[in-house]
Amino acid sequence: MLRSGGMDGWPGILGLFFPVPKQWVPRPCVFARAGIDAADTMGFTMPSGLHRTYGAHHLHFITCSCYRRLPFLSRTPSRDRFLSILEQVRQRYRFVVVGYVVMPEHVHLLITEPEVGSPSTIMQVLKQRTAHALLPQRKRKDPRQASLFGEHSSPRAFWQARFYDFNVWTTKKRVEKLRYMHRNPVKRRLVDSPEQWRWRSYRFYGLNEAGAVRVNVGWTKISFRDDAA
Repeated sequence: MLRSGGMDGWPGILGLFFPVPKQWVPRPCVFARAGIDAADTMGFTMPSGLHRTYGAHHLHFITCSCYRRLPFLSRTPSRDRFLSILEQVRQRYRFVVVGYVVMPEHVHLLITEPEVGSPSTIMQVLKQRTAHALLPQRKRKDPRQASLFGEHSSPRAFWQARFYDFNVWTTKKRVEKLRYMHRNPVKRRLVDSPEQWRWRSYRFYGLNEAGAVRVNVGWTKISFRDDAA
């Protein structure tokens, strides 16, 4: 029951840590600064010193929080919609979702780098689309009326302006992140047992069930059934 509330030899070396796609093409390691989410209208910008390392063929453990940690994803339809959009983005940008969990006020993703764009591209599109889908639509008002009564439309945001990205390149760290994600709802007392929270990848690993987001599609199947609970 739910409760309220550029690298020769790298493919061979990396194969020891996690499966490598058959058509993997090495790319030079670059530093990319994440773009600003168009859905964030509060004037926040990415700190100039924050860089993300792309091109090393690592997995990326990404944490993205709702604006001011508000529980915008507390309702079942909102979580379902988020996962539906995540699957659309996965197919469009061709990346592998290794794990995920959707919590009331934040999400965790464990993904590969996409064939199209970068993890920053993925997050920008994902945040824009979910914000557009889940923010309530306001009726347009006559600007003269707003001026007459001294009203000013306040800017809105669904997500925090930045997200946190941790590079994962060892099996140990990957399993650690999967465990963390899958235990989160139980630790937060949202459910009594792991399988009850369906907005995460646990049911794929623990119960071999396909969810709204396809997990490990495009790679040799990764199985952590004994470790991901």
